[in-house]
Amino acid sequence: RKEFNQKGAMSSETGSEEAVGSSRVIKSVFFALLLDLLGFTLILPLLPSILDHYGQTEDGVYQSLQSIVDWFREAVGVPMETKYNSVLFGGLIGSLFSLLQFVSSPLTGAASDHYGRKPLLILTTLGLMSSYAVWAVSRSFSMFLLSRVIGGICKGNVSLCTAMIADLPCPKARNKGMMMVGIAFSLGFTVGPLMGAYFAINSSKEEVFYHGPAVLALVFSAADLLFIIVMLPETLPKQNKVYSVTSGIQESGDLLNPVALFHFSALTRTEDPPSKEKMQNLKVLGLIYFTYLFLFSGLEFTLSFLTHQRFQFTSMQQGKMFFFMGITMALIQGGYARRIKPGHHIRTVRLAIILLIPAFALIGLAWNLKMVYIGLILYSFAAAIVVPCLTTLVSDHGSANQKGTVMGILRSLGALARALGPIVASSVYWIAGAETCFIISSTSFIIPLVLLRRLGGLKQE
Repeated sequence: RKEFNQKGAMSSETGSEEAVGSSRVIKSVFFALLLDLLGFTLILPLLPSILDHYGQTEDGVYQSLQSIVDWFREAVGVPMETKYNSVLFGGLIGSLFSLLQFVSSPLTGAASDHYGRKPLLILTTLGLMSSYAVWAVSRSFSMFLLSRVIGGICKGNVSLCTAMIADLPCPKARNKGMMMVGIAFSLGFTVGPLMGAYFAINSSKEEVFYHGPAVLALVFSAADLLFIIVMLPETLPKQNKVYSVTSGIQESGDLLNPVALFHFSALTRTEDPPSKEKMQNLKVLGLIYFTYLFLFSGLEFTLSFLTHQRFQFTSMQQGKMFFFMGITMALIQGGYARRIKPGHHIRTVRLAIILLIPAFALIGLAWNLKMVYIGLILYSFAAAIVVPCLTTLVSDHGSANQKGTVMGILRSLGALARALGPIVASSVYWIAGAETCFIISSTSFIIPLVLLRRLGGLKQE
């Protein structure tokens, strides 16, 4: 009995140490990601003005991209309005950014399985700092586009931060960590755009209006780098690292083929691949994640068209609408999402996706703002729940030295969905009409609901 008590005490002490260590990792990842997202989101409200600014110049690269936008606009019947042109042009740059993330995320994840999470975070943050520095000094569209390309290639912080949370030993800690990642996103995408707009409005007449926000983004990124170096612990122990980065890169190279990407082929070629059942669940989870984000990002993108076309929203009104959504999401994540118990994620995701069907139907058919905002509340609930819960479920798969690759694959799938979703949704919107687009898309959420039923062996206790 004495020996049993000693073992129990040791187990309790170990569990307590793990809890303290996990809590430190979660807090550090939260602040590092928040600093990263504040810098990243400063540009969002400025993008239309930046594009209008360069549209008045004779930049050859801008004119080339404008010809692509014009071809798409004529093909799907978008009215020739400056507002719509800015949204489509911004969508084109956003799709380019997402495609670069689709390519770089799995490579960054695989490299972190060899070198560790912290060194790769330092490297990607240095890359982001260089992209903000190029933006700050840019005086041509070519330089501005170069800054976005560098940013797209180096934006591996999100997948690396989720990999750090996936490294945590306790499912409860991983669940809490993923929800804190969600809260960082909500806060970043709520506060960052407001700060960007404020600094642009209050810029001096001697400098270009986006110089202040660009310098502020550089400051946030520099502060993030300092925080990572000084405060962020390494979560991947030396004994858990893969021996060779070249094999990891070769495996991730397969992910440039979308078919291999959806099959998580990089994991099947490792020395210690997940079981057949785990691999099947990973494939289904990846497909659910992609389908959800493909539909969601498409409708999110066309929301700007609908509110401007039907309710004549100005940029300020749209900013207030997205601020309302961000605050609602943060409240849901802080009050409800982080209390979801391990084993309850699938039923929570199911509920959230079911609510999206009436949410987007209400928005698509709305004839007054009250209907729009009721739909946005339901929309915000799903936006706050689905991605963190699916990320938590995926983080349970793969061995300790495969978490970076797993989270990189997931991030890559999401980036591909965000690159394609807006193109397809905006095409349907202008060819078939707003109501048809939103009704078809909202009923299409039945697809991820059906896929959820195919998950086997995941505990639902």
